[in-house]
Amino acid sequence: MALSKHLNPDRLVQAAKDNKGKSVHSSTNHHSVNAYGARYGTEPIPKYRLPSKGVDAETAYQVIHDELSLDGSPALNLASFVNTWMPKEANQLMLENISKNLIDQDEYPMTQVLHTRCISMLAELWHAPSTHQAIGTATTGSSEAVQLGGLAMKRIWQDKRKAAGKSIHEPGPNIVMGANAQVALEKFARYFDVEARLVPISEESHYRLDPRRAMEYVDENTIGVFVILGSTYTGHYEPVKEMAALLDEYEAKTGHSVPIHVDAASGGFIAPFATPKLAWDFRLPRVVSINASGHKFGLSYVGVGWVVWRAKEFLPKDLIFELHYLGSTEYSFSLNFSRPAHPVIAQYFNFVHLAFEGYRNVALQDLKNARLLSRALEKSGSFTVLSDIHRPSDTLTTAIKSTVGFNEENVENYVPGLPVVSFRFSDAFKAKYPDVQQKWVQVLLRAKGWIVPNYGLAPDLQQVEILRVVVRETMTAVMVDRLVADIIEVMEGLVQEDTPMHALAVLQSGRKTVESYHGRLDAGSGSKPNGTYARQC
Repeated sequence: MALSKHLNPDRLVQAAKDNKGKSVHSSTNHHSVNAYGARYGTEPIPKYRLPSKGVDAETAYQVIHDELSLDGSPALNLASFVNTWMPKEANQLMLENISKNLIDQDEYPMTQVLHTRCISMLAELWHAPSTHQAIGTATTGSSEAVQLGGLAMKRIWQDKRKAAGKSIHEPGPNIVMGANAQVALEKFARYFDVEARLVPISEESHYRLDPRRAMEYVDENTIGVFVILGSTYTGHYEPVKEMAALLDEYEAKTGHSVPIHVDAASGGFIAPFATPKLAWDFRLPRVVSINASGHKFGLSYVGVGWVVWRAKEFLPKDLIFELHYLGSTEYSFSLNFSRPAHPVIAQYFNFVHLAFEGYRNVALQDLKNARLLSRALEKSGSFTVLSDIHRPSDTLTTAIKSTVGFNEENVENYVPGLPVVSFRFSDAFKAKYPDVQQKWVQVLLRAKGWIVPNYGLAPDLQQVEILRVVVRETMTAVMVDRLVADIIEVMEGLVQEDTPMHALAVLQSGRKTVESYHGRLDAGSGSKPNGTYARQC
């Protein structure tokens, strides 16, 4: 049995503390004791109850600052899609407006003007038929935006059923999505009583929604189809245009109109700039709403998302609340009421500062670095890359390549997708080193500072584990070089170690302290995942 099973580190520390006189002091009683307390003459600070007396601001800052230094480095967190850097001028703007509440439109009218401008810019970017008719709102992120898009489709479906004299309860509404969907999409279905119909993925479908297979799940009670522009597993874009065409055929045959909501949490700020010819947005009449995360490839800090409807008719009126108690007549159609204004201001700063050209430059550089990483991993012979952004597009025929050559700098020559690199051990590597486990790569890279998650794919392919790297603006070519070097070093160490399983057993067990358990749900407290992306992201 491992040593950690016998020794509790918290009890060891408690027992090792200095005792006053002859009394026995066997517990810290969950107090945080720090050196600054001695300097300023403060008492130990309780961890899990409100202190009876406070400390001065400088001490409070330093204590919390030092504890937070135990977090991972945001720049090395390659697991997350969330942006972690903005120019100092953006930081200053956010600090100046940090106390403003976006909902107080009468008190902060100019802030609301900036919000409206952002909606108009996004409507135009996503080719809404009319930027004057399009309607939308800022949200705390794509999770809230997805709920709003789904609610609008559900309410429209209910209204149609009622008008036709049909029940809205038996058998009830359903929504179709790929099994690779992010957990926010399943949350909508579960929270708002809609049956989630998950379409299995396959290697042939590129680990994403297969539109033809999805049609097997569509019927007259389908409120809509969630189509994802950028799978969180592999970065693949789901074929929105193909899905829309099949739903057009379905309506022509049955008379049932099934709309599409595009979850463009990440792709909404990549596709319009990197591959503007790709039809995935409001250019397709079947697409009625789109969400995106401003705090991902919108390059703002965490806390801002967007949802836009192609026209006002697709946002039912009874989802819009008219308010009269904040000093003027105002309208609200978000799940949250009060929300900070500074994330929206930061988004507007990006629109003005970067404009189309700036966003395009960042997107192209991200994709270029992702291609660099993909090729390096494949050339190592140890890995198979599942994402396809480094592979030539199917539309680029062999005849064209042989005639005019292949321009590796032109992003249009590649399969479109997010700057995400998903990879696994190659079959040859696994056959040669069957005892080496892929999850050890995650553990050893974390020891070097890198955060690279290892997890299983969606249902039907859950036995396939992948490692995933999200290439954001802060992931430069120099960092890609360093990451590749560290991965190769880790791999060489694993295959050369005589007993790698024993050497890594302690590393992968994690830290066992009271902080690991206090205030957390016990294992098994949540419902079992249905296959949507409910794991590390």
